[in-house]
Amino acid sequence: MIRLLIVEDSALMRKLLGQIFGAEADFEVGFASDGEEALKIISTFRPDVVTLDIHMPRMNGLACLDRIMLEYPCPVVMVSSLTNEGADETLRALEIGAVDFIAKPAGAISLGIEELAPRLVEKVRIAASVHIRRSRRLAERLRLSRARPISSPKPRDTAFPPPKEATEHGLVLIGTSTGGPPALDAVLACLPSDFKWPVVVAQHMPASFTGALARRLDKICAMTVSEVLRPARLEPGNVYIAKGDADILISSRAGALVAMAAPSDPEFRWHPSVDRMVRSAMKHVPAESLIGVLMTGMGNDGAAAMADLRSAGGHTIAEAQETAVVWGMPGELVQRGGATEVKRLGRIGQHLLDRVC
Repeated sequence: MIRLLIVEDSALMRKLLGQIFGAEADFEVGFASDGEEALKIISTFRPDVVTLDIHMPRMNGLACLDRIMLEYPCPVVMVSSLTNEGADETLRALEIGAVDFIAKPAGAISLGIEELAPRLVEKVRIAASVHIRRSRRLAERLRLSRARPISSPKPRDTAFPPPKEATEHGLVLIGTSTGGPPALDAVLACLPSDFKWPVVVAQHMPASFTGALARRLDKICAMTVSEVLRPARLEPGNVYIAKGDADILISSRAGALVAMAAPSDPEFRWHPSVDRMVRSAMKHVPAESLIGVLMTGMGNDGAAAMADLRSAGGHTIAEAQETAVVWGMPGELVQRGGATEVKRLGRIGQHLLDRVC
């Protein structure tokens, strides 16, 4: 039985969420209306997982999450609003220690929550199985921040920058899902501003969140990070974040590689699709000039395409189980025999540097 604590100030949302999880045979559900009440209940209810609203009276979700991680570390799934502010707060929550998030439905909540229910239950079930190793992940990120390479300032006002020359032409493709934003922090912060290959990232997220993710990564990384909203020429020293609720494709125009947002393909379950990104790149870049990195995330997106990439002569890296929040995607790649290397999170960035620079 999974003990779930729902922390939500809206009586209607508590009722609807209670109905969703009450209909599942493997959940025992408790409720709190704000952060202060949640902290009191946690000490006796001892939940296996918490769903936590961000905006609440007395103690908001971020303050409550911080206390939970310090006093009773357990998996937390944030319930976020589909706004720019909600996206920034959600990314902060993931940095503090939340395992995952779910976006509140827009419009009539009672109608939208029914469509959301299967995905919400899946996320919470998976989160409940996660063993929180927050201290280990914090130690890795602290070590990486201290080892961050010294780089020249990022160029600004360069809508149409001249091409940069690299000694070799290639592309790094990164796929992530649950637990991905902190993992991206750790890996991308290792790469210098003059990293010779472009990096393209498919992180499973709604469209209203990927722009905030790109802006946040751009502030903490030496490389220039941007969200792909229109066809973008792929340049060394740049990281390209796929737009949420869509797919990202690699193509060629006038002899140059470009990344472009494409409508999500229903053939693929998760979006932005890692599988689709990798397969499109393989059509335009020799396999030996591609590096695929599959990190923490539930499901199997990216595993089939990256296994094919390795078979074709490409290089693939799977995050090790010891550091992955959820070892679904990288674990599937390993099980398929598609991982050239299996690396702990703290070693992936340096491995990329060793291979490309």
